[in-house]
Amino acid sequence: MKTEGAVLKSSNWIAGALHYLVLALISVVMLIPFLWMVSTSLKEPAKIFVFPPEFIPSAIRWANYTEVLNNTPFHLYYFNSVYIAIVVTVGTAFFASMAGYSFARIPFKGRDLVFLLLLSTMMIPAEATAIPMFLFMRDLGFNNTHVPLIALPIFGAEGAFGVFVMRQYFIAMPKDLEEAAMIDGCSRMRTFFEIMLPMAKPALASLTIFTFLTTWNDFFNPLIFINNRNLMTLPLALSLFTDEAGTAWNLLMSASVMVTLPLLLVFFFAQKQFIQGIAMTGLKE
Repeated sequence: MKTEGAVLKSSNWIAGALHYLVLALISVVMLIPFLWMVSTSLKEPAKIFVFPPEFIPSAIRWANYTEVLNNTPFHLYYFNSVYIAIVVTVGTAFFASMAGYSFARIPFKGRDLVFLLLLSTMMIPAEATAIPMFLFMRDLGFNNTHVPLIALPIFGAEGAFGVFVMRQYFIAMPKDLEEAAMIDGCSRMRTFFEIMLPMAKPALASLTIFTFLTTWNDFFNPLIFINNRNLMTLPLALSLFTDEAGTAWNLLMSASVMVTLPLLLVFFFAQKQFIQGIAMTGLKE
């Protein structure tokens, strides 16, 4: 028995070691493009495509970053992306949490059908609705403004995804606290804001990260609705480093590093809530 236990323990240790080894190798492969981006952002233009490639530049050129900041209104693009991402994230979390709670806890006629129709909007490609949305926003006078970049994600397919995430989380929560609150005289709105919503922090965290990342990286919508350079967001502004003469790779990579850093910080500080929220969204129907 002791021998069998030792063999089983040894096999479990080997399996665990192989598991972590595979994950480490995958992580290294996924980190290579990011490391190349950081390395290129610190190189001189003549050293970018040398062979064999230099991951550690022989001469570090910090001037690439200052050149990006001095030659373009990069601070303005940063501001546009930050405030749009924050407004969209807060708006999506607010409306999606209320709608998700309604679909999960409030019985009404046709609820499942309405929810099915809502989910069906996620199956329509953005390219199929691009022209109708452009014409609609043009008729409202909102083209070349930030209104489409804020309203469409909140009330479009991204918002529908948020409703799905919150609904699944609220369904998995026990009904006892909600019923006890209503017996004590709490209204539906008070029960939602003071009891249910605070308990849904993991789902809100995962939804916040998803929404922030999607909005921050959005290139398609700004490309359609924005013509004024002062209104550009960061993904669209990165295209300014490419023109008829070619691509300024050192400047493009420097700008890309500055664009990527906020995403890494957001995920680093909220990864625990993110993983917990994803794990809880599909527990039970």
